[in-house]
Amino acid sequence: MRALVLTEPGKIEIKEMPKPTLSAGKALVKIKAAALNRRDDWIREGKYPNIRYGGILGSDGAGVVEEVFDEADKEWVGKEVVINPNIDWGPDMDTQSTKYTILGMPVSGTFAEYVAVGVDRLHHKPFHLDFLQAAALPLGGLTAFRALFRKGSLRAGQNVLISGFGGGVAQFAFLFAKAAGANVYISSGSDEKIEKAMKLGARGAYNYKKSNFDDLWKTKGGFDLVIDSAGGDQLNNFIKMLRPQGKIVFYGATNGLPAKIDLYRMFWNQLSLIGTTMGNDNEFNEMLAFISQHQIRPIIDSIRPFSKIAESFPDITKPNKVGKIVFQV
Repeated sequence: MRALVLTEPGKIEIKEMPKPTLSAGKALVKIKAAALNRRDDWIREGKYPNIRYGGILGSDGAGVVEEVFDEADKEWVGKEVVINPNIDWGPDMDTQSTKYTILGMPVSGTFAEYVAVGVDRLHHKPFHLDFLQAAALPLGGLTAFRALFRKGSLRAGQNVLISGFGGGVAQFAFLFAKAAGANVYISSGSDEKIEKAMKLGARGAYNYKKSNFDDLWKTKGGFDLVIDSAGGDQLNNFIKMLRPQGKIVFYGATNGLPAKIDLYRMFWNQLSLIGTTMGNDNEFNEMLAFISQHQIRPIIDSIRPFSKIAESFPDITKPNKVGKIVFQV
């Protein structure tokens, strides 16, 4: 079978690999579509723990169950599925276990014609989505769902700011918050992305390369919740924007550490700064149910043939990208 393999530090290529063999509790899924994440590129660059050379990348995928090991699971054969990439989250719903990992490294993942996963990782593909749309869901959708609802305690009518609109998690946070009845605002360094967000129903937007943060929050009365992936010194701008009891939930720190934190404003206004990553299996179920209930369709930046996957990695960080890059397998 064809698969995208991490062959050595910084090098990936499509190779012929053995079709996975099954063991107890496993299912063989014929992958129909897979989606690219920043995590995949960080693995390629060696910026991730437990890297295994010769392993198959990919965490996001959807397809059809072709075979199961156990007779008791045969009802899955022929079903259209989306794969939960969590492995060993553990019994604590609030925090992942020390054994926790994600499909695609070190366990071989979805950038292949076939993948073997636990039957308990299979979920019926939402009926209103095709394989390409369903493949875009797992990592970004789960991370956004937990950030908004478990960590951010989002409620209808609240003012929410999604920073860095256009990325995988940010687009899901935008779509989910809007579906939940929040007043959703976005930030971006691209006028093109801002225009896209406004067409999708954003209440307001600002270009952080051109505008002053104060121009936004003063006219909107402040935010109850900020969802952020960048960290860095902009955290203090977000702290200034928050209403009393407001929250900043962050799932990354691509801008690094802030030089300082405005603790004075934080304690006086009863503010919370909360970290999050991925989500538990219950939240994956809830995320899929929410998407089906509200008929949410992921934003797809582009659809490409699997043969172009290795050369597509640099496009993950392109400034004009909005949504997920998805591959037909």
